Amino acid sequence: MERLQKVIAQSGYTSRRKAEELIKAGKVEVNGVVCNVLGTKVSGNDVITIDGHSLEKENKVYYLFYKPKGVICSMKDEHNRPCVADYFTAIKERVYPVGRLDYDTTGVLFMSNDGEFANLMMHPSSHLEKIYEVSIKGILKTKEKKMLESGVYLEGVKTLPAKIKVVDVDDEHGTTMLMIRLIEGKNRQVKKMFESVGHPVKRLHRIMIGPIDLKGLTPGSCRRLTPHEVKVLRNLALRKKKSPNK
Repeated sequence: MERLQKVIAQSGYTSRRKAEELIKAGKVEVNGVVCNVLGTKVSGNDVITIDGHSLEKENKVYYLFYKPKGVICSMKDEHNRPCVADYFTAIKERVYPVGRLDYDTTGVLFMSNDGEFANLMMHPSSHLEKIYEVSIKGILKTKEKKMLESGVYLEGVKTLPAKIKVVDVDDEHGTTMLMIRLIEGKNRQVKKMFESVGHPVKRLHRIMIGPIDLKGLTPGSCRRLTPHEVKVLRNLALRKKKSPNK
């Protein structure tokens, strides 16, 4: 059983907020009876109509998207900047970004219309591994590397252990290229971590979430995740939620 407004939103008909407005306005019926009570639970067998039109159940779809630089992780932008939604106009289902990457960050991003999947992928307790390629200003010292790996305090909360591999050091231009593996994904976490030790990030590229990488894709392209990949991601996230320290 799911809340009525959630079912309407997940169908792609409208946003959850708009669905709540429609319910309160008495424009939604469940099995022929007007339902204006928020939070009403419905099942997959219930017939839902909105303004006399039956709500069609939308197939759940899952995409791997190679987010380019200069694209907003949003369905629209008030400043008319390019959004991830612009790359999915040919797809019948209305998909949303699962999580986010900054405007200038590139790489792996999932897109889906499955709210349950999205919540599972983004939940802090899922601890799905994420790997990033990072270019930072300055030469990362061994002491700083160990600090970041063991955890630093961001807004009063210590980050979970991470793993960092230095790939290259450019002494001439004062730049360090590295890879970092995280098991959490707080807002702008990678940038904040390196800023905390005095090394602003120059370039950030997410190359992997769990076992899913960008092989075969170019910036701005996407592909459907296979049912097996979706199952693996779900299982990994659920396993980590149950046993985060294993």
